[in-house]
Amino acid sequence: MDTRTAKNADPQGIASACAKTMWAEDRASQALGMKVEKITPGEATLSMTVRADMTNGHGICHGGFIFTLADSTFAFACNTYDQRTVAQQCAVTFIAPVRQGEVLTAHAVERNREGRGGIYDVTVRDSKNNIVAEFRGHSRTIAGSLLAADQIKT
Repeated sequence: MDTRTAKNADPQGIASACAKTMWAEDRASQALGMKVEKITPGEATLSMTVRADMTNGHGICHGGFIFTLADSTFAFACNTYDQRTVAQQCAVTFIAPVRQGEVLTAHAVERNREGRGGIYDVTVRDSKNNIVAEFRGHSRTIAGSLLAADQIKT
């Protein structure tokens, strides 16, 4: 039996190892200063500080950066099972403006995962815990695994 499907495989260990593997190759999230705060199976929390170069002509955070934080958080949540998974469709609703220097925290939660598809909701909050955006992502599992067999803890 492949250790990936072993009943005694540690789900939290797999989720953590997947996040570590993904982070090592995620140059976009790293370049934007994101930090992985928490990973559990089907769930992720990432944070990011809004820099001056992330603001738009209105002096607030460009929505694309908020979307990217939510999208990265979604990616880490849906890749916690050692199955390569990508975004199939995403939507965001911006609720409140965000100023330079604000620390944003995005929390992704799996709502449904069946077959090759999944649905994840991501809430983005500011440092005062105000909701600034809501994001919904639909995932699609593709071929391949994130981990080598020796990275899976049982």
